[in-house]
Amino acid sequence: MFSILTKVVVLFVAYLCWQTSFANVVSFPQLLVKAAQERTTYNVKYDGSYQAIEYPMGDVPLTQGVCTDLIVRAYRALGVDLQQLLHEDMHANFSKYPNHWGLRSTDTNIDHRRVPNLQIFFERNGKSLTISHDAMNYKMGDLVTWMLPGNLPHIGIVSNQLVQDSKRPKIIHNIGRGPVEDDILFKYKITGHYRYEK
Repeated sequence: MFSILTKVVVLFVAYLCWQTSFANVVSFPQLLVKAAQERTTYNVKYDGSYQAIEYPMGDVPLTQGVCTDLIVRAYRALGVDLQQLLHEDMHANFSKYPNHWGLRSTDTNIDHRRVPNLQIFFERNGKSLTISHDAMNYKMGDLVTWMLPGNLPHIGIVSNQLVQDSKRPKIIHNIGRGPVEDDILFKYKITGHYRYEK
């Protein structure tokens, strides 16, 4: 009887150790990248039009979206609601956020869908990292923003996949063709480099 109890205790302790070691292997950046990569399996029409959505946890239809929607959806898959978090921070610190749109107050329908607002949120609540031309400085799960031709801001997530025959990571983003994972890290002028883990 004692030996059976001992075996059960040993197996239980081994199971707990295995669970703990597994939890340490799967990091927040790994989960974020996996969630973003999963978004690339959806057929999404590029549509940034203003829409009234629920709050919190509101979203435009999953068949629509822009670059920011990919970011919001990837974080939301991990239980992080950027719509609510950004709204709360912006509401408490409105003057710290850009006023490109002439707003006098927050708008939970659109604020989290604007790259400049996400940039300020990540600067204030995450880590603002050095902008570099060294691909090794961009780690899996980092967020990168660019300024596209026509003065259009863009955002994406650094992947765990590398561009073939290079040490440059791919980026998971939606630039108009729906969510994709491809080689754009140094294609446009980088305006921000962030890390945000919850």
